[in-house]
Amino acid sequence: MRILFVEPPKDFWFVMGQYIPPPFGILTLAAYLEKNCEELNIDIIDSQADGLDWNALENRIKTVNPDIVAPSALTTCNAFATARVAQIAKKINSTIKTIVGGQHFTALAEDSMEKYPEIDYIIRGEGEETLRELVDAINRNENTKNILGLTQRIKNSIVSTPDRPLICDLNSLPHPGYNFVKKHMKGYYFSLMAEKETSFAIIEGSRGCSHNCTYCTQSPFWRRTHRQKSPNRIVDEIEQIYNEYGSTFFWFTDDYFTLDERTNKICELIIEKKLDISWFCQARCDDIVQNKELIPKLSKSGNIWMLLGFDTPNPETLKEFRRTGINKSVAKETVTTLRQNQIFSQGTFIIGNRSDTKESIQVLREYADWLDPDLATFMALTPYPGTEIFEQAKQNNWIEDYNWANYDMIHAIMPTETLTRNEVQEELYRCYDNFFGSWPRRYKGISSENKYVRRTYQYLAKQALITRLQNLF
Repeated sequence: MRILFVEPPKDFWFVMGQYIPPPFGILTLAAYLEKNCEELNIDIIDSQADGLDWNALENRIKTVNPDIVAPSALTTCNAFATARVAQIAKKINSTIKTIVGGQHFTALAEDSMEKYPEIDYIIRGEGEETLRELVDAINRNENTKNILGLTQRIKNSIVSTPDRPLICDLNSLPHPGYNFVKKHMKGYYFSLMAEKETSFAIIEGSRGCSHNCTYCTQSPFWRRTHRQKSPNRIVDEIEQIYNEYGSTFFWFTDDYFTLDERTNKICELIIEKKLDISWFCQARCDDIVQNKELIPKLSKSGNIWMLLGFDTPNPETLKEFRRTGINKSVAKETVTTLRQNQIFSQGTFIIGNRSDTKESIQVLREYADWLDPDLATFMALTPYPGTEIFEQAKQNNWIEDYNWANYDMIHAIMPTETLTRNEVQEELYRCYDNFFGSWPRRYKGISSENKYVRRTYQYLAKQALITRLQNLF
């Protein structure tokens, strides 16, 4: 039997510049099936790396002639692309079984089955074990009705089995299947963070988050748990990719990259093994301030870039978001600490909460100026399915746009109490224009002693970022 994983054609988030990432989710699933399933041929089509449009993808699927097609389905804004792959597969051969998963389809499993009849199965939550059991059952023509974590059609009804328990030991998982995309490894790049000829790979050090922010999909998807791989396992994975594929830039996909003794050990192992790499992670401001003694070691081991959630200066809004541990002084100390250690700080800010006004968003712009991170990313509050904000917004009829393709945090989806949706969109543009349109900031960035800051501002100057945002309203 042949299973085909597909990374569909899609537009990437232009705010982050040009990049082609490895399709990490399907690489993880492919590696698990390779290890645990017999009599199974596994193929991966990466439309981004291959430069395939939809017609070319259809021809490629015909050539592979799979029994099962499983398109990548990470985020809500890619839901239509995922469903379109399933539609193409059924058009080619109606007997092909189509399987999807990920956060969006987990949150809206039964609704999605009704909307997209071309989807045969939705795997909810963590996918490895459910996918293995499902593939084995399809291969043996066995009943699938008792497979945990599965939503499917049975006798013209949509049926969901109970959730599957999470994997206890993440160290037991095989290394991601980069062998399936070996020919593309030199072509995965992230222009904003590294030179285009620098190949980059994605690393997963943990799954989930122990925090419970109301707008975040990760906490409910991983059932408010945080499971970690060991330092040895993580660095072994980095070393393998570094040695076998020549990747030197690594993106930690962890939603909550903790700063603790485990992190210290990861850094020590990277240094000890003399791995000449650079890496990116997403961290919390309060962790950085409470563990400042670790930051020099992170820098020494190759950490060049951190993504930080500053959100808003408004304490009441932070309380509504359940963003504990963050305030103005903590945020400012975080930026200062990272800058002292030559680590690039990218801060995210959120507008569009129900209480937001033109005045409160102006305060946020001033806050971003005062914090002065190396890069500011402004986002419209987006009610992602599965989050508390989605349920609240849906119940109160705040959502004015159900086009999932616009759920990318740069399209306003909801109005506030005093601003229309279009006015929220305009305010988002003004946030970017205020920050990046500042000539003193541009000059400081382009002439910075930090090469990552310097290259980033030179790159952004070529991307016409502000003009593209202006075209959204």
